[in-house]
Amino acid sequence: MQRVLLVEDEPAIADTLVYALETECFEVTHALTGGDGLAAFARQPFDLVVLDIGLPDMTGLDVCRQLRASHSVPVLFLTARDGEMDRILGLELGGDDYVTKPFSPREIVARVRAILRRTGGTALPPPPAGTSNGSPQPFHHDPASMRVHCHGTPLDLTAHEYKLLLVLLGKPGRVFTRDQLLDQAWEDPGAVTDRTIDAHIKSIRAKMRAVRPGAEEAIQTRRGLGYVMVISH
Repeated sequence: MQRVLLVEDEPAIADTLVYALETECFEVTHALTGGDGLAAFARQPFDLVVLDIGLPDMTGLDVCRQLRASHSVPVLFLTARDGEMDRILGLELGGDDYVTKPFSPREIVARVRAILRRTGGTALPPPPAGTSNGSPQPFHHDPASMRVHCHGTPLDLTAHEYKLLLVLLGKPGRVFTRDQLLDQAWEDPGAVTDRTIDAHIKSIRAKMRAVRPGAEEAIQTRRGLGYVMVISH
């Protein structure tokens, strides 16, 4: 069961969303303030955060900024305002989607599922404290800049290469079929073929190899099955 942290100070909205998400088999923790939300996140991991921007103690943007300092958990923003600046700030801080009130609970559930499909359902863990170039940690995801670093060097990835690599990095050791990768890294998987995955993997490997020869071997092929990320220091 995937865990969702809901940070929303309006009880009526929160109760509706908790019911809708739990009905769809999500485990939901509700926090009324940004501080409570950050404390809940510190106590246990979550697969996604639904975050209201207009909180009583701090803005949702401030909460997201603090989360992004050490985590890459997906964030869905909620707001009563339809201001372009709020949307831009939210997305620049690493938000994955943005919904303006009023909204239907079913729309929120659909957006949560879509985000989890794109991100693989698991946030890439942050690198150990103090690591940088020469670190034993070969990959590091910077959600604010939407960059993946390979041995300290940012990879110049296309949007789909970036999403695809995040899926693999999110669950090292797990074998993903081509269909699973298409479903999680493409908004419309039916628009492309499974061989599209092969072409993108080849391109990602080439960019890793350009950074450090041998780095491309982190993405391994399981013949007849799919691809797996194998991370070695």
